[in-house]
Amino acid sequence: MVKFRHRLITWLIKAYIKKWGKHILVYFAIGLAVFFILRFFFGTTLENLQVQKQESIGMVGAYELENLQPDILNKLSLGLTVVEKDGTIKPGIAERWKVGNDGKAYVFYLKKNLYFTDGTNLTSDHIQYNFTDVSVTRPNKYTIVYMLKDRYSPFLVTVSKPVFKKGLIGISETKLKDIKLNGDFVQSLFLVSKNGHKTIYQFYPTIEALKIAYSLGEVSKIVDLPDTRFKNTTFDTFKNAKVERVVNYLRLVTLFYNTQDKLVSSKTLREALSYTIPDEFKFGLRNFGPYTPFSFANQQISGLHKQDLAHAKELLDKSKEENKSDEKITLTIEYLDKYKAAAEDIVDIWKKLDIDVELKIVDKIPSRFQIFLGEFNLPVDPDQYTLWHSDQSSNITHYANLRVDKLLEDGRKEIDIEKRKIIYADFQKFIQSDPPASFLFFPYQYNVTRK
Repeated sequence: MVKFRHRLITWLIKAYIKKWGKHILVYFAIGLAVFFILRFFFGTTLENLQVQKQESIGMVGAYELENLQPDILNKLSLGLTVVEKDGTIKPGIAERWKVGNDGKAYVFYLKKNLYFTDGTNLTSDHIQYNFTDVSVTRPNKYTIVYMLKDRYSPFLVTVSKPVFKKGLIGISETKLKDIKLNGDFVQSLFLVSKNGHKTIYQFYPTIEALKIAYSLGEVSKIVDLPDTRFKNTTFDTFKNAKVERVVNYLRLVTLFYNTQDKLVSSKTLREALSYTIPDEFKFGLRNFGPYTPFSFANQQISGLHKQDLAHAKELLDKSKEENKSDEKITLTIEYLDKYKAAAEDIVDIWKKLDIDVELKIVDKIPSRFQIFLGEFNLPVDPDQYTLWHSDQSSNITHYANLRVDKLLEDGRKEIDIEKRKIIYADFQKFIQSDPPASFLFFPYQYNVTRK
């Protein structure tokens, strides 16, 4: 009986194969071909998607929730306006606005179909900027009105600050999934975009700690490095590292002159020193004026002080005549440590012009100095009133020029962008003909990504 069943099963299998064998082989071959085709055309893409599904970015800094880097905050939400690279203003969560009352009233009309990442519809009640000397009214759910005491043209930049509900709940395709704090300071942020991309930001106390974190695999990318050095080598030599050099247009390295100093108060001397500055720096992108090359306020007139050592020597001799002195010019430069090499390059040039120079390292802006090599953060708007106006305590050069004062006052009150261009073109001309500073370069920074 068992033998009979065995023969029956064998006969059924043979009959099945005879009838369907060709179909099985054909479909198997088709399936195999489709598998390899898909792998050939989409395999690399799928692998890349898996690699890019999550990235961890290391940064240096001690940040509280309120003062996180703008790049991160801008990923999580929008402000009433958005500032373009050249400083022009575009709509953000406001679909449009109008300016009235001689430039002192700003009425913003909100987009009605915007939602926070928790599903809440955005209304005017959610806009909670803390301005001083500004009154706020909300005529309806989608309109907000600001009344200023005086005209202030950078106001449209001010309201580009991203809007949040409590817990950094913003209006964006990306939301904050998790946050870890160390006391009041942010230790890490976990962001998730609508398409599932995940980004973890890790914050470290020092550049060295950040570099070590990358070498240990704690993060897949480190950003804003001043250099690529690591121990006895550089990240450029790492086989799995991609090094990208970028220009930091938010910071302008500058040689500040104390215009109240006995020697440096001489306009002729300051102009002479400006003509000694090299046309190129290996530490950053040379910049001759107070604005970025792509700012709407930069009228391409900022190449006045290209290096001209012969003219510089003439001006140095003239400054001695004005001071009625034949003594050798002796100057002191105080500098931030990260700009030591740049300071030394400038000193080499000055010594060739028979100027004695003493270098002093400092860790912050000195309260009193003759010449200071440091930096300033470029405001998004071309208004530089706080830097150069004579009545500002933040004017570290103690610069006082009535024409410049008037231009700075007019520039921050003028609403028309074309008129502002004319004002700031004149501002650049005057500040370079009577220089309180020599503008040097935008520093290079480095991002290192694990391939």
